[in-house]
Amino acid sequence: MKNVSILLVLFSSFLIQTMHAQYTETINNNRPGGSQGAFAVGTKVLQIEGGFGLGTEEHSLLQTETSAFAIDYAVRYGLFKEELEIIFNGEFQSNNITDTRTSTVGELVYSNFRSNTLGAKYLVYDPYRKRDLEGPNLYSWKANNKFQWRDLIPAISGYVGANFDFIDNPEGKFTNNYTVVEEGLSISPKVALITQNNFKSGFVLVTNIIANRVTTDNPEYGYIVTLTNTVTDWFSVFVENQGFKSDAYADQLLRGGAAALITRDLQVDASLLYSLKDTPTRLYGRIGVSYRFDMHDEDEFLEEKGKAGREKRRAEKDKNKKEKSKNKETKQSKNRKDGFEDDGDDGEGKLY
Repeated sequence: MKNVSILLVLFSSFLIQTMHAQYTETINNNRPGGSQGAFAVGTKVLQIEGGFGLGTEEHSLLQTETSAFAIDYAVRYGLFKEELEIIFNGEFQSNNITDTRTSTVGELVYSNFRSNTLGAKYLVYDPYRKRDLEGPNLYSWKANNKFQWRDLIPAISGYVGANFDFIDNPEGKFTNNYTVVEEGLSISPKVALITQNNFKSGFVLVTNIIANRVTTDNPEYGYIVTLTNTVTDWFSVFVENQGFKSDAYADQLLRGGAAALITRDLQVDASLLYSLKDTPTRLYGRIGVSYRFDMHDEDEFLEEKGKAGREKRRAEKDKNKKEKSKNKETKQSKNRKDGFEDDGDDGEGKLY
């Protein structure tokens, strides 16, 4: 099973895509995979993502069979800067568990939130904006499409969030933490390092390195590697490998699916999830929809920051100052000229 995961990661590293940075003309979506992309939705953009899934789980040691129903949701908003995004996301699940060890089949039903997390993502480094402004090589198609070593340099973002787990979560089964919340609400941190490579043949490679619930009795550490291919302007497919481990639980998950763009602000998707373990074996199908309320009104060029940005703004300020001074001198000169009137006799003017 480990070999399968390693092969998937290695395979992903050889495939490639091109996308725009930050605000895009069409919806910038994290669905239907489980990872986060490095880029934000853009300032004044409110985006809602959600879906539901049906699945089965079989636990070889406990000899149980579970049928499950899950709802996932996310609200994303671009705040203050192009690089910054505020995210609230979570998942609610209901399990119907059958114990197959008894002659009289017994059932247990319980429901609760797997997660509710509020966080912020910030783009630390974007290698693509400057390349986009440079434009294509007008003399060589080959130069524009061949592999370059700089394509391996990813965009990098950091994520910091807080998990909110409630007392009713039965023995932490849904959070994979197996620590009972004894008083109302437990708050624990979640942090992630996010990278994104936009290659030149319609492929995007996203990697998330995650530390979750790190202050609890059973912190969880993991990764997600997602490979997406834009097949057409309106249709894309993806494959994904996720691994995570804590003292209470560890697993390897494979996902795959597709998404279709209905309008520039509306996307629908479908996906499958399969677990490589048998404690339990998990198989889920999921469909979802995402919609963007686009109030974005101005693009911010990220490379116009730091020293280069200060120099450009200083040059523009000096230019505006010179134009203002020139206009003032022209106006004064015109006023002086208009203040004289020729008397028609001796060629001398009278000053009024």
